[in-house]
This record gives sequence, C-alpha cells and structure tokens, in this order.
Amino acid sequence: MEPDHTLKWGRLSACGRPSGRPLPRRRFLSAALIGLCRKTDRPIAGSYVNESDRPGHRLRSRGPLRAPLEEVRVPLVIVGGGMAGLSAAWRLEKRGFRDFLLLEMEDRLGGVSRWGENDITAFPWGAHYVPVPGPRSTLIRELLEDLGVLAGGHFQERFLCHSPQERLFLHGRWQEGLEPVVGVTARDRDQYRRFEERLEQFRATGQFTIPADRGARPSPLDRISMADWLRQANFTSPYLHWYVNYCCRDDFGALAEDTSAWAGIHYFAAREPEEKGPLTWPEGNGWIVRRLEQRLGRFVRTSALVHRITRAGPRLRVLTESTAYTADTVIFAAPTFLAPYLIEDAPPVGGFEYSPWLTANLTLDRWPRQAAEPAWDNVFYDSPALGYVVATHQQLGRQPERTVWTFYWALAQGAPARARKLLLDADWNYWKAAILDDLARAHPDIRACVARIDIMRMGHAMIRPVVGSMFSEERRRLAALDGSLLFANSDLSGFSIIEEAQSRGVEAAERARRRLGGRP
Repeated sequence: MEPDHTLKWGRLSACGRPSGRPLPRRRFLSAALIGLCRKTDRPIAGSYVNESDRPGHRLRSRGPLRAPLEEVRVPLVIVGGGMAGLSAAWRLEKRGFRDFLLLEMEDRLGGVSRWGENDITAFPWGAHYVPVPGPRSTLIRELLEDLGVLAGGHFQERFLCHSPQERLFLHGRWQEGLEPVVGVTARDRDQYRRFEERLEQFRATGQFTIPADRGARPSPLDRISMADWLRQANFTSPYLHWYVNYCCRDDFGALAEDTSAWAGIHYFAAREPEEKGPLTWPEGNGWIVRRLEQRLGRFVRTSALVHRITRAGPRLRVLTESTAYTADTVIFAAPTFLAPYLIEDAPPVGGFEYSPWLTANLTLDRWPRQAAEPAWDNVFYDSPALGYVVATHQQLGRQPERTVWTFYWALAQGAPARARKLLLDADWNYWKAAILDDLARAHPDIRACVARIDIMRMGHAMIRPVVGSMFSEERRRLAALDGSLLFANSDLSGFSIIEEAQSRGVEAAERARRRLGGRP
C-alpha cells in the first residue's frame, strides 16, 4: 500500500502543507483582479462557510447575550465537541458513566475534524487522516477497534490509503512521494541519510513518544528553532530544508524558523520510520466524528454557545443562551485561549499561540489534464500553500468524472494576528484567485475544471509549538488540575494531533469519574 520512497523518515500530517516565500497582499489582490477579468474563465460559484468568528468575537468583546430560559442540573458538563471533548465522552460512556452532557458552539461536531458533503462525495474541512498506530499506541488503537477499523490485530484494507498515496510537483514534473527526489545531488542524499541517522538516535532515547507526556523531558532543544538546529547540525541541503519546513507548516502551521526544535524532531522521531498507512476516509477524520456522534448523540447539545462559566458554591454554572447548567465538574475541552473570556477567575493561560488556516473544497466537473496518475495527497514544491487531497481517492473502481479537492493553506508567515486580519478582511474572490493561481502551477487548465469553491477560515486552527513553549510551566499546571474544573484540549500538549486530543480528553474523563465517585 505504501510507495517506495527514497526516504523513510517523513510522515504525513493532520491538516495540510506550505513553505516558501511570503506572497504579499498586493500580489494576491492583483491576481484576484486578473481572475475576475478573464473573459475566457467559466463562472465559479462559492462562498465562505462554517463562519464562527462572529460568535467568537462576541465572547471576546462581552457582547450582549440572552439570559437562559431554563435551569438544568447535571453532574458533569463537557465544553467543546472537538476530538478532545468527544474522546472524554467516549471514555465516560464506555466506562458506564452516562450522566453528562457535551455542549458544542457549532451546529456540527468535530472542531478541526469537521466534515462536509455534496452530491459527489463527503469531504474533510480539516484533519484528513490518522497515522497507523503501532502496538504501543494503545488508546488510539482501542478507539479504532471500537469503530471497526481494527479487527483481530489487523487494520481493514478499505480504510488504508489506496495507492498512489502522495506526490510532489517539483521542477515542472510530478514525482512519487513528498520527499524531494527529482534534481537532488549526491550531497543532498548524503544529508538525507545523516538526518535519518540522527532521527534514529533521538527515537532511541524514548523521549519522543505519542502521547508526548509519556516520554517528554525538558530539553535544550526547546530553546532553539528547528531551522537553527538544522544549521547547527550542518544540514545545508535546500531540499532537506524545504521538506522540514513543509512538515512544520503542515502539522503546526508554523515555519521551521518559528518552531521549537524539540517539537520539530518529535514530528519525525515519535513514529516508526516504516509506518504503513495512513488510515483515511472521504470525509477525513470526520468519519470518526460521525461514528462517535452515532454512539454519543443523546449526550450532545449542538448550537450551544457557552458564554460564561461561574462558581456557584462548590459547583459550577455553565451558561448558554438557552440553558443554565449547574454541574459538579466541568471538562473544558475547548481551545485553552478561550478560558479567560468564558471562565470566572480563570487560571493564567499565557504563552498559547495559534495558527490561522484556510481550507477550501473545490468541486471539479472534470479532472485537469495531467501526465501523472492523481494521488491522494498532492503537494507543490516551494508553494506558499499546502496542496490538496482528493476526497474521491478511496472510491473503488473507475475514477469518477467529477471530484472534490480539499485545499489547505496555513498562514504561517509573519505574526498570527496580522495573518488573521488578512484572513478576515479579504473577500472570497481574493482567496479564490489565490487558490487557483497556486493550483495552476501544476494544472494550467484548472479554471476550466472547477465549478465551485467553498472556503472555511479558522483564525485559531491549532496551537503553534513556538520556541520555548513545549515545557511551559503554565501548560503543565493547567494539565495537572484535578478539581471541579478540568482542562482537556490538545493544545495542552503543545501541538494538535489526534492522539494528543484523545489522550487529554480521556485523562480528563478519568479524573472526572474519580471525583464524582465513578457512579453511573
């Protein structure tokens, strides 16, 4: 199932891909105007979707909110329906504790694992695969076994990514695999080999594990950037630098220059070099969300914007615009940066930096002309964006004439606040033109193929493991809380991958069960 890559130290990431040079706003705007004026272009429909910035900004500005209409008493409330909150609910239900509710601000569960669907296929809006877990990753294997992905110690073939899995557009042609091969020199290959040897040494220390807390220890690697570590270790290959930078942007939404070297090394060293897979579905990790929702739906309240959590004697009051919930324990599984806006007398949460992202789903009425066979994951060398995955790739039989591509763009360059402003200020035509311009480098006829582009903007998509952040005392204290308020988001780990979200949610669920006497 896995192509024979020249290098074996890479791994796919959860949400997309970019590297390269910054593209100034003026260039983007020029591209947008040109795109609008081309007389030969077919009309392309589309819009922004899943917009959540307005309710989020209302919380930040303490805007007017309706008083709740009813009071509900419940022992346990989970705030947030992303993978951490769903994992907490999964563990509680599985352990027989069923007196809880999960509140989600959006009308659909999933967080960065949410999904969509049209008349062609389901498709992801964020995280789109799960790395095949090894025998030591017991928690994620337990979940996948519950969902029927793992049976009798074997992963079901239909859930493993079909070939060809991934390709890179480099020097005007497609190559198999994402690690650059076309045009590399003997010196580049020697650096690839040395890099792999260094990673094996790091792997052997046992300090780079998933979940990270299992082996992590404070390290001087956290005090330098991944790019600095490469330079200090005398890695000079531009292809190696591009690949490492791409991986940091892909998993963390941050450049290698801004990423903690410890986190960057963890990306490579925490998984087995011969890892098979990945596991994927048309809707990406939304497939997992859908199955968990089927199991846990009776505990879930969507479109339930929590706007305040206050003390009520020994208990906590969780306020939404329709209902006030009084709970003995609250699991706060929403992103941690929201805590000061929602929680009365919230503990300090400084040092959390988040990456802004843009995801677009493109509906294609036909495939562009191309010499190489389409892969599931398609990346462009030196692009500011992260490439695209093909939602119909897992379909058996003949390739469908119509398809959906999910395009990812992490705004990794510059200050996150400035990138968020660009993300919100620019109109849909601006991003439509930028996306099509990027795709046209490998698919010159792309504008004749696309019928629709829907775009989702995420101002705080995932935590950035910036230099000095991985062993933050503040993050450690929040993760260790064991009272009526428990924190559970993956950002407590310093980076957002599904295993960290699941581990944080399950740990909080177990603490809540102990605190509540484990009673069903």
